[in-house]
Amino acid sequence: MTDIPALVLAGGRSSRMGGADKALMPLYGRPLLSHVLDRIRPQASRLLINSNSDPSLFRDFGLPVRFDILPDRPGPLAGILTGLIWAKEQGATHLLTVPCDTPFLPHDLIERLSADLRSSGAEIAVARDLEQIHPVIALWPVRLAARLASDLEAGTRSVYRWLKQFDTRETQFAASHFSNLNTPADILAAEAKARLAA
Repeated sequence: MTDIPALVLAGGRSSRMGGADKALMPLYGRPLLSHVLDRIRPQASRLLINSNSDPSLFRDFGLPVRFDILPDRPGPLAGILTGLIWAKEQGATHLLTVPCDTPFLPHDLIERLSADLRSSGAEIAVARDLEQIHPVIALWPVRLAARLASDLEAGTRSVYRWLKQFDTRETQFAASHFSNLNTPADILAAEAKARLAA
């Protein structure tokens, strides 16, 4: 698996960021999204941003932006479906998805997920740490797009629950890679931790 595109999920409501667009909140003086792209860009064949905000907000990133394919922001599964359809258009067989609020992702994320997918024969490879899985950080086959569209139409909204229908390989990484920065306080805490470590 060498041609693996990646989707950055930035389509949520950002309610815990006080209504500000989470992807654009500053961490060390740069948008959260910039840090995610720093980690993923060297690994992926191409990139797409999934956001329901004004696409002009993301112009400086030089990447395509797509709204959820479904209305009313039904959650990350809608973003994943959007990405799967896009990846299929690109001729890819698989898609990596990552959230915009996890800036410390592993540098070998695609490499290890791909290797585990090949060796296990599973349908989906998903990242985990010692304590939990991270269902939106996963490598998905694009052939699941039609199934996901049908399940979304039937009312499915939980990524975790949808994932559990399939043969899944869990790839373990250090928990520090998956620190979610969901609030301004989380960002301040991450910056303070970095200053102490310097």
